[in-house]
Amino acid sequence: MRNKLLFLTGIGVGYVLGTKAGRERYEQIRRTAQKVRENPTVQEATGSLQAQAGSLVNTAKGVANDKLGNTAIGAKVSNLLGSSSPTPAPTVTAGPATGAPSATTPSATTPGSAGSNGSLS
Repeated sequence: MRNKLLFLTGIGVGYVLGTKAGRERYEQIRRTAQKVRENPTVQEATGSLQAQAGSLVNTAKGVANDKLGNTAIGAKVSNLLGSSSPTPAPTVTAGPATGAPSATTPSATTPGSAGSNGSLS
């Protein structure tokens, strides 16, 4: 209850301060932010960070492929990240008498079992 009260108090204080600052202060902050975004140094740093982020994504993709290998999750990750050679995802169907799930290959699916999209055929 105390946390909710503090949160609501913070919202109220923010609202009051924001309305007192008014539209003029908002426009001043917006103009300053626009100038910062248009600064060539900031644009260069942004481009550099985007390149590093892309490199990290590719590294993470490689690590995920190595760690997950030929598992169902690995196949889904490969498909999601656009791997050039995705492995087929196993389909989960009901097992024999216990009803426990068992993994089979997509070519071994039978009518009435779950297909690759999870729906019943």
